[in-house]
Amino acid sequence: MACRIGELVLKCQDLEVLARFWCEVLDFVELDREEGVYIEIGPREGFGGPQPTIFLIRDDEPKNGHARLHIDVNPTDRDQDAELERLLAAGAKLVDIGQPADASWHVLADPEGNEFCLLKRRLDPL
Repeated sequence: MACRIGELVLKCQDLEVLARFWCEVLDFVELDREEGVYIEIGPREGFGGPQPTIFLIRDDEPKNGHARLHIDVNPTDRDQDAELERLLAAGAKLVDIGQPADASWHVLADPEGNEFCLLKRRLDPL
């Protein structure tokens, strides 16, 4: 038996802002919270399904430098351009980290500057 990812942990300064942002991006819901300490978000069916949850932990230290691990997202019900518009409207920002000009993906940052990529390939909804 192998391991699989159950949750991703993301430190952040504003739990509410990042929980709202990632819930909108991923169509997740709040699963658990301890006020001012953490918020866990995930698929509507909860923890233990095919998708990992995201555990947002309050950390007052500002982000410094590029993350060593980042999230890649795939559009499931629209093309990449339409999804890019939706993510930008949700509060994402396009960022340049040195990716090629003709890259098939877009590098974005969430409201606290955590980089993530919007890939071109589409996945079927779960």
